[in-house]
Amino acid sequence: MRNRLYFASHPANMWLVRQCVRQFLQNRPFTSREIDLMVLGVDEACTNIIRHAYNLEDDQLISLSFESCQGGAVRFRLRDYGAPLDVDCCQLRPIDNSRPGGLGMHLIRNAFDQIDYQKKRTGTLLVLTKFRGRNSRLGPRLQDKLGAWR
Repeated sequence: MRNRLYFASHPANMWLVRQCVRQFLQNRPFTSREIDLMVLGVDEACTNIIRHAYNLEDDQLISLSFESCQGGAVRFRLRDYGAPLDVDCCQLRPIDNSRPGGLGMHLIRNAFDQIDYQKKRTGTLLVLTKFRGRNSRLGPRLQDKLGAWR
């Protein structure tokens, strides 16, 4: 079963995205920690779309679909129609570098087991998959950094 949400790239819409993702994940075979990480991961991916694909324009279309897959896995598909993906912006920076920004990619990669970027004629399709029974790989240093934000 696939659900879809269309929303404008306005940061105020992120509460709705987080709410929909959390509701979708309820009663699925994931721990509350895994659910929290997936909610944050999708939020971060949307924020990256707003910032990088749409240059902070708040009236651009973002599509989010979420679906259950075989074996209890879940998949989120984020589609934007903005600037093409800059591969350099997706590179992980050292976790010890304490400057603001850049930890989001660590969070996304630790929340999901599989991340696929598909360049489209206009924009990008980001596919985030979490398999059942695989613990997140959130390292202690990233846990410390995230804990400071709570």
